[in-house]
Amino acid sequence: MADTIKLEVSRYSPETDAAPHFQSFEVPFRRDWVVLDALNYIKDKQDGSLTYRWSCRMGICGSCGMTVNGEPKLTCGTFLTDYAPGPVRVEPLRNFPVVRDLVVEIGDFMAKLSAVKPWIVRTDPEPPPDQEYLQTPAELDEYQQFSMCINCMLCYSACPVYGLDQDFLGPAAIALAQRYNLDSRDQGGHERLDVLSTEEGVWGCTFVGECTRACPKHVDPAGAIQRYKVTAVTESVKALLMPWGKR
Repeated sequence: MADTIKLEVSRYSPETDAAPHFQSFEVPFRRDWVVLDALNYIKDKQDGSLTYRWSCRMGICGSCGMTVNGEPKLTCGTFLTDYAPGPVRVEPLRNFPVVRDLVVEIGDFMAKLSAVKPWIVRTDPEPPPDQEYLQTPAELDEYQQFSMCINCMLCYSACPVYGLDQDFLGPAAIALAQRYNLDSRDQGGHERLDVLSTEEGVWGCTFVGECTRACPKHVDPAGAIQRYKVTAVTESVKALLMPWGKR
């Protein structure tokens, strides 16, 4: 097997480039190297101007998401051996504006997360300082899967609906809303209903399922969306049959 492998890396500098282009690099081929290792080698040894995001290198921070040979991947968990003999093409995540090289603009994504109120909402008075909200293991199981999201945005890159309609709330935001809606300590489900039960919310999803396939943490955002569609219909019927009980 060859001692090196070729990486074709997308480059874009807004000051000088009209559009992104590819630059090829030869890096050492090592069985224990992931794509992020190769990018770090390029930046340290070959071209210090290469720009990309990364932090923990442990699949926790979610910042090193990129498109590898056409698929959204965490580069810290994507091994070069899976793409031998190469080349390995590395591009920014799709469906996001490119800031520079492999870095994308995430402002829209962050705004969508905030829109679903991703925190525990309480309408009751807060408990005394020396007490806490108790929760059984079964109640934890209800939402734990959806709490595993690391905001890597791979699901947005994979989602064809978000690619066509940037107003779509998107997989991660809806899954995060479900994480709190299903939390026994939360009382904010009705506050999220107006955001989620819209054409830009769950009703914009066509259930292609690419978000779930792309998720490195097995969160199943497609399942979260379909589950919330049932909730939204139930709430609509209740509001129709019992208008006096409407919020």
